[in-house]
Amino acid sequence: MKTTFAPASHLVDLSMLTRWRRPAWLRLLHDNYPLLTWAGWLHVALLGVALVLWPLDHRTVTGMNVWIKPIKFCASGVIYLWTLGWLLADLPAVTQHANRRISRLVGITMIGEIVLVYLQAARGTTSHFNISSAFNGAVFATMGILIMVNTVAIVWALWLTCRHRPFGSSAWVWGIRLGLGLFLVGSMIGGAMSGRMAHTVGTADGGAGLPFLGWSTRAGDLRAAHFLGLHALQALPLAGWVVDQVAPRMRARAQAGAVGLMALGYAGAVAWLYWHALSGAPLLARP
Repeated sequence: MKTTFAPASHLVDLSMLTRWRRPAWLRLLHDNYPLLTWAGWLHVALLGVALVLWPLDHRTVTGMNVWIKPIKFCASGVIYLWTLGWLLADLPAVTQHANRRISRLVGITMIGEIVLVYLQAARGTTSHFNISSAFNGAVFATMGILIMVNTVAIVWALWLTCRHRPFGSSAWVWGIRLGLGLFLVGSMIGGAMSGRMAHTVGTADGGAGLPFLGWSTRAGDLRAAHFLGLHALQALPLAGWVVDQVAPRMRARAQAGAVGLMALGYAGAVAWLYWHALSGAPLLARP
């Protein structure tokens, strides 16, 4: 049966990028997952606004310019939204209905989160772990609900990739599955931060930190492990693609094993960063 979903791994035609029309990857997203795609464009637009406001607004929150957090969340959000759409497009046609439901859930929750992050930045206060007033507590609780729904949607996506084999080589398929799995680990680390009502271990949030990232240089900071875990969604499918390009004739089991070893090393790095932060030690210390 012919699918209406063109496998993403077969749409990389560089000649199309030189023509005056949308590139293939963008047409793929727009045609199959319009809400997910427009949610990404909203993040792009808000990123542009925050970049303009950054040098004009000198207010700070936890020691950093108030617009740096929206910039980071916008950039991370658009990468996440469009990566997910690309990966969902490699599932067979039988999952089409479920794919679109997942894309709508993720799109709606990510729109809600970035709007609340922006709202709190405009008010000059923190969006996470902020229960200093009834309104701030309601914002933080709402963000928690949105992220829970988003996480459920990714669990659903992982289940679909395990039940219905995506198109592509074994390396690519296992890169998708393991990337989704480690993304969920990164989400759990975010839940651990919410449980602690802080991302810094050993001192209060804020203070000396790495440029732009803000990760503490004086104490442990769980955001490093959270960041690495979430971006497994891009790193491991990319690793699978590289394996397939370097060794296209490698047996399927060997390809899967190679990606599995990479995922194991990646998971080990996430675990080490998490343990290191819990010990109260900074990732990079400054005198």
